[in-house]
Amino acid sequence: MIRLQRSMIAGLDRPDLATVQAKLQSAIQLEHSTIPLYLYALYSLDPQRNGEICGIIQEVVVEEMLHMILACNVLNAIGGTPGIDTPDFIPTYPGALPGGVESDLFVQLAPFSKTVPDGMSQLDCFIQIEEPEHPLAFKALAAVEEPVTIGQFYAKISQALADLAATDPNLFSATPRHQIGPDLMPEAVVVTDLASARQAIETIVEQGEGTTVSPLAVVGGGYAHYYRFQEIRHGRRLVPVPDAVEPEDRYSYAGAEVPFDPAGVYAVPTSPSAATYPAGSAASVANDTFNYTYTSLLKALHAMVNGAATPDQFNRALGIMMSLKSQARAMMSGLPDPGRLVGPSFEYLPVLPGTRG
Repeated sequence: MIRLQRSMIAGLDRPDLATVQAKLQSAIQLEHSTIPLYLYALYSLDPQRNGEICGIIQEVVVEEMLHMILACNVLNAIGGTPGIDTPDFIPTYPGALPGGVESDLFVQLAPFSKTVPDGMSQLDCFIQIEEPEHPLAFKALAAVEEPVTIGQFYAKISQALADLAATDPNLFSATPRHQIGPDLMPEAVVVTDLASARQAIETIVEQGEGTTVSPLAVVGGGYAHYYRFQEIRHGRRLVPVPDAVEPEDRYSYAGAEVPFDPAGVYAVPTSPSAATYPAGSAASVANDTFNYTYTSLLKALHAMVNGAATPDQFNRALGIMMSLKSQARAMMSGLPDPGRLVGPSFEYLPVLPGTRG
């Protein structure tokens, strides 16, 4: 379970519009911050040997992207401006997640690992990120008073929006303002009032954590992220148990196998940066090209959530995502330099070196 610094909810008990807008921008950054971690692990896997695990991680990534867009929709609905196209939008890896308690979880770009001796595997890290406050079938962590959980963070934002709406009938734009709807992203929520804002926030929380009585996400029908990662840990799909009464008996990791082949993980570096690779090398050129493409994707998404939510812009972003995927796959499988596997560093690079005018 990720614990956030209490500063993440400061001011939400007696909220003003600027404070709630700032917290929603923090939520957007928090939702984005897990995507490079998951993508790095995903692309470190040989899909021919670890196809089931690739599929699970990819599903989670797609929903994390939806969560980021939903937070943008809520911010836009109350007159804010999501900021995605800036260098400081990308977190520093290795490090804490945005707003996270640094001693609680230190995240890094690393190839997928299911277990590691005397340490935390990437799968353990992902499970901890997605762990709900009261996970089903597993022992809950000891209560801690000072930090807050991600679920509590969003609950505070939801209540702050309700407080503001009670005194300001014009808080929400009645006509959709810069919204990305289900026509572009299935399960996206167009936010025009308090009810739809809360629906968007509940989607973010429940797709990540599930509910206190079920591992199923209310929206989408699949399992919450925490339980999908547990399927990888247990090596089996989670399936319902007919006629079971207690919530923790209603499901079991007894379904189809989720095999893991350790030989199907590319030996890419942990915590790479642009400085990792010698200037002018094939590895450096590949990493720069990836970072330039990644920055282009952030720019495309920034335009989408700030008034350009058109099919053409969506298709442009989708095309960049596909390019990013093929570049990462090539780098991590050794295409630029078979003698040296390359991991993308996910850094802000608006201009390719050597192309400046």
